[in-house]
Amino acid sequence: MPVGSIPAITGKLRKRLILDLTVALGGGTALGYGYWYGVHVPSVARRDAFYAKLQSERSE
Repeated sequence: MPVGSIPAITGKLRKRLILDLTVALGGGTALGYGYWYGVHVPSVARRDAFYAKLQSERSE
């Protein structure tokens, strides 16, 4: 088997690493924003509304 018959794989690992990092960071950021605005912010709003109502009932 001649030495030149093996195809070169130069750069494949770097390209795959860049793709993996891009997908991981983009996906993580998207899921983070989804959690923050889909779960956390509404939860805090409900909590704040509860305590505001409780305070107004106590002041009456």
